Parts: sequence; C-alpha cells; structure tokens
Amino acid sequence: MNITDLTTNFAANRQQLTIEGSTLSYLDIGQGPVLLLGHSYLWDSEMWAPQIAHLSQSFRCIVPDLWGHGCSGFLPSNCRNLRDIATHMLELMDALNIEKFSVIGLSVGAMWGAELALKAPTRVNHLVMLGSFIGYEPEITRDKYYAMLDVIKAEQSISTKVIDAITPLFFAKQPQAELVALFKQKLNHFDGGNIDTLYQIGRMIFGRRDTMDDAHLFTLPCLIMTGVEDKARSVLEGYLMHDAIDGSQYVHIPDCGHISTLEQADFVNQQLSQFLTAHH
Repeated sequence: MNITDLTTNFAANRQQLTIEGSTLSYLDIGQGPVLLLGHSYLWDSEMWAPQIAHLSQSFRCIVPDLWGHGCSGFLPSNCRNLRDIATHMLELMDALNIEKFSVIGLSVGAMWGAELALKAPTRVNHLVMLGSFIGYEPEITRDKYYAMLDVIKAEQSISTKVIDAITPLFFAKQPQAELVALFKQKLNHFDGGNIDTLYQIGRMIFGRRDTMDDAHLFTLPCLIMTGVEDKARSVLEGYLMHDAIDGSQYVHIPDCGHISTLEQADFVNQQLSQFLTAHH
C-alpha cells in the first residue's frame, strides 16, 4: 500500500480551526456517524490513511494533527496536560456542531481520547485504544524518554542519532522498510519551529496522570488493541486496561509493533469495522 497515494487524495479535505491563537489542522472526510481519530506522538493524521480510506465509506472521519505535528501550529500557552488537549478536541467537535462521536486513538491519541471520554461521557459513543496505556508511565521508561526530550530541546532539532534511537520503538521486529523510511523522512523534515511544542507534549505524555484511577467510570463500549511486538506499549499494559475497564474487549494484533494502523492496516480495519458495527 502506498501511503503517499492515499494521503494525496486527502489534501482537499484538510480544514483548520483557531484555538487559543493557534491553528489546529484536521481532515474531515466521509459521511455518517462521526469518528474522531487521534494519532501517535511524532506522527500525524497520515498515520490513519488506510483507516480513513476504509472507514470514510460508512463514517465521517475527523482526524486532527496534534499540536506541533503535521500541519498544526504551536501548543497554546494554556495547554498543560492531556486533559487540556482533550478540551481542545471537544472544542473542535463543538465548532463542527457534532454532538455525539466515537474516539479512536493510538498511543497519545488514546490517552487524550480516554480523557475526552471521561470529560464528555454523554457525547462519546465508543472508545478504541490502540498501542496505549492510560496509567502512569513506568519510571524507567519515563526517565529514558525525558532524557531523549532533553537532548532534542538542547539541540533544537531531531538529530540522526536520536532518530536512529527512536525509530525501532515504533515497529515490529522485522519492520517494513518503506514504513521505516517514511517515518525517518518525517523526523528529518520536522519543523524546527515546533521543537519546543514537541518537547512540551512529550513531557505531558510521559508525565501524565494515572487515568486508570477513573477506569470504573468507562461505561461505554471500549476496544483495546496492542501489537504483540509493540516495544513502546506492552501487551501486559493492554491487559491491565482491559481488566480495569468493565466489558472492554482486548485484541492482540499479530506480527505488529506500535504503528499498527500502517503495519497491519487490514487487520486493524477489520477489527474496527466489527467493533463499530456490533455496538452501533
């Protein structure tokens, strides 16, 4: 599958909204029940290209670029944690006059997605969390990621050395060469003006609160999926969320690392369709 071919077709569907003086860029594609899709840290809305192509045939897909990623602007000064990001995403839904919607998030997209489901429980119909963990970041990995962020901030760029260290975290043991090349290209061309936002959001992600404390409040249909070779978010973490959220479903994604939407696009599409249809 050529991601570039898919994303080229999305350009006409790109919109923007000003929030707190900054530009939030998003895709608005398809018609039907609304899906709000949140991408991974260091990626952007294009990470969802196979899902948008598939789901937009039956759903309206709203796919924002996180602050400092893709085509979105700097982090607004009032944004200090993932709950604030969830508030901004709710502002996007309000601006589009969308009352009810489902949230599908990967990694940080699922973290703020969970916060959004807690913030607006009567408005979020379904919650899908891929390659994520809404509990505290384990101290060892948190300190490791903080150290990487400090290097990026000090250098005001993402160096080749850092790129080489980060890239394996996102993919399966036998990664697809074209996806690795795509990711490295994105990081190599990362807008230097967004480095501070990247740093601040990284601190928010890895210093997040323990949303697992509120797991008993998730009463909506919830699907959790983890790649069995995900180095960033373990299968065990998925089980912990599944155990804590009553009635949730848990699916292992075979031969897959962190960016399951691209590594196992067909499998993910099938699981999303089944889940959304079963609980529609």
